[in-house]
Parts: sequence; C-alpha cells; structure tokens
Amino acid sequence: MSDHPYALELVDVCKNFSGIQASQNINIQVEENQIYGIIGPNGAGKTTLFNLITGVYPPTSGSILFYGQHIEGMEIHKIAQLGIARTFQNIRLFDDLTVYENVLTAYQDNLTYTFWEAIFKTRRYREQEKQAREVCLDILRRVGLYDQRDMHANKLPYGQQRRLEIVRALVTGAKLILMDEPAAGMNEEESAELSAIIKQIRDDFHVTIVIIDHHMDVIMEVCETITVVNFGQMLASGTAEEVQENQEVIDAYLGVE
Repeated sequence: MSDHPYALELVDVCKNFSGIQASQNINIQVEENQIYGIIGPNGAGKTTLFNLITGVYPPTSGSILFYGQHIEGMEIHKIAQLGIARTFQNIRLFDDLTVYENVLTAYQDNLTYTFWEAIFKTRRYREQEKQAREVCLDILRRVGLYDQRDMHANKLPYGQQRRLEIVRALVTGAKLILMDEPAAGMNEEESAELSAIIKQIRDDFHVTIVIIDHHMDVIMEVCETITVVNFGQMLASGTAEEVQENQEVIDAYLGVE
C-alpha cells in the first residue's frame, strides 16, 4: 500500500448544503501509520468531513484520495471494502451480544465460505471459523478486553464500550480508522487509557488513525499532526505545540486568557 505518499488526502474539498458552506477548501494530507487530529468547536464541520470521506455525502467539489485512489462520490460499502472504517460519537454496539460476539459479527465480512459449506461444516468452513475465533480473541487480549469477552456489551464500563467499538472497526481489516469523538463522555482516567490504547493499536496493527474531537486532551496527547477547523474553514495545521500557540486558534477556539 505504501507506493503512495499519503494514506488519505483531501484536495480543495468543498461541501455546500442548500447554499451553506459546511466545508470550504479543505486540504489535508495524512501519512501512512500517522495519528492525525481534526479539532474545532461544535458545528465547525468536523463530522461533515468524516461523512465526505466515508461516502455518506459526495463533495460539492474537490478530491478525496485513499492511497492515491479517488474515492469521492464512491458508494459507502465500496469505500468500506477498500479498508476505511469509522467509529461513531454515539456508541453503536449490539447490547444483547457478548463482547466476543460483537467482535465476531464485525469480522464476518472476512469469511468467504458458502452457505452450503456452513451447513455441511466442510473443512474450509471449520478452518475459517477457527481462524475467526483466534483473530477475535487475540485482539481482545491485546487491547485488554479478553477477561470481559463473555460479558454483554451493555454491561461494560463506558470507557471499555468505546474500546470495544474501536476493536470492531479494527477486525474488519481496516487500514484507516476514523474515530468520531472517541473521548466523548470520558473522565480523565478513561481518557488517559484511551490515549494509550490508540497509540498501541497504531503500533501493533500498523493502521492510520484520524480522530475528530473537541476535547483537547486526547488529541494533544496522541496526534502527531493536528488541523483546526472553524465554520467549515481550516484555521491552522501543525504539531500540538504549533496549534496551541497559534493566535487565530486561541482567539477562535481556546478563548483568550
């Protein structure tokens, strides 16, 4: 995959809704295996960007490239098949399934055996089911959810539900994971744990991660590059230090001391 300099690239992306500009000339370049942050106040246009990348909306103009391939205007399921997964601000788990079953259902798209092979429990069926179980349990072990594997998802503490949602995105085989407000509703300790997990997932599974949030702590802790948006426009891009010291960002977002 690394023949292209960027895992994700947005070039002059604009999105208008009935004359209202939700995104204006957005230019973002995310390198492979990078953890990239997009921050801005509520209503700044962050979620619109994720919806454009994942095919929920087509851009009004501009290009969106995934490893050099144009994906703007592509159907949602085709973008997912290329290896882009996302988590949502509102947790989307199967409450009546266990932690393990939640991960296994997300893994199903990787299985290639037929209906009849499943009925007759052929060798290919048995091998793929065994591999699915091993992969799912291994990931749960590595992110610290193995001991909770038989617990129903809705019985998990809030921070662990967030972690489970990230695992579900991971087992699809995603090469790029978009995380929408992963720290929403978390206390300081949970946020610190989440930061460690995000770094670990990037290092262990060699995925590229883009996070949008209006909470500064997790973004500043984990992201190597941060873009600030406000009213659909880019205010600044740079390291955490550069963004924190940018006067426009301070005025528009952090508030002046």
